[in-house]
Amino acid sequence: MTDPQPYTGPPPTRPYAPPPVTYSPPPGWPGYGPPGYGPPPYGPPWPPGYGPPWPPAVPRQAPPGVRWQPPPGTPPHDVPRTFLQVMRSRDWQWWRPLLGLLLFGFVFFVADVVVVLIAFLTQLSPDLALQDLVDPATLLITNLTLIVAIPTVWLAWAVAHGMQTGWSASVLARTRWRLFAPLTGRALATLGAGIALIVVVSIAVDPQAVSGPVRGFGWLLVVVFLTTPLQAAAEEYLFRGYLSQAIAAWVRAERAGPVVAAVVTAGLFSLAHVPPDFLTFADRFAFGLAASAVVWLTGGLEGAIVLHAVNNVLVFVLAGALGEAVQTDDTSGAGLLVVLVDLLAVAAYVWLVARSRRILRPETETAAVDLRVPRVGAAPGGW
Repeated sequence: MTDPQPYTGPPPTRPYAPPPVTYSPPPGWPGYGPPGYGPPPYGPPWPPGYGPPWPPAVPRQAPPGVRWQPPPGTPPHDVPRTFLQVMRSRDWQWWRPLLGLLLFGFVFFVADVVVVLIAFLTQLSPDLALQDLVDPATLLITNLTLIVAIPTVWLAWAVAHGMQTGWSASVLARTRWRLFAPLTGRALATLGAGIALIVVVSIAVDPQAVSGPVRGFGWLLVVVFLTTPLQAAAEEYLFRGYLSQAIAAWVRAERAGPVVAAVVTAGLFSLAHVPPDFLTFADRFAFGLAASAVVWLTGGLEGAIVLHAVNNVLVFVLAGALGEAVQTDDTSGAGLLVVLVDLLAVAAYVWLVARSRRILRPETETAAVDLRVPRVGAAPGGW
């Protein structure tokens, strides 16, 4: 229906719109700035009063009696560190490793005395000289006297350094369990093959050496599989772990520190096994160097623990199954041949670990947050 009286009033108004705002640069500043300037971000040439020389940085000072502390969970390193340099945290002091070693020696000695005393009182092991290592009770006591080194190393880290005990294991401050399975396969393929070859040669030279399973072989297997990996780990926590980290931390040169630590700890490791001759010493020394190389390649103890555990488990299982007279890693018989096979086997393991780093992707440096206070007068970002 059409409206008979159309609207004749004023025209409708439009929505209010403010007038556009325009900016006029000062004379001589066409566009965004003085001649030569482009659109943001600005760069040189700097306008008068801006740009370098920068005003000196003023470090923040804590009030008297107050010491700044980083937030919980902050990494203890200002710059990334390798595993052997982990002790060089923000509060590094040269005496901390020395205190840790003294504490370790005292607690470890007391713990060993307690373990042996319990064995004596319970008459668990008739061989308190701990020489017959294929006897299940003797091997158990021997392993326990070494396993106590693990919590003792943790105690040294907590007391002497005030850091997490996981720094004794890897650059992630924890044990990287994902590495154990693939590294065990590589150790069996190299070191296991070498030990098997030594056993075959030993039997071929003296077939009468095979005397069958030793007495209590079943219990021996239980002790070996339950405690020998921990015993091997304990030795690595000490020699390739805390002791190597202490030596490398004392050496200022980051490249020379791992080399010095590897040589010194390999010698101490070999002497700790009381080698009867030079060949045995050389064999253990080479083993220690290989373990140190794996630690350097992977940024933690996992690879060295696998190497040591596979070696010890195979040695004790084969010695118990075939008889003590069959050589496994003893250099007293075949001598030079055993050492050569061992050298090839551990070298092959180190080579496989180095080749596997692209697949396994082991972390080799710690996380870091730089909390150092800038020097007065330094440019932004400088120290």
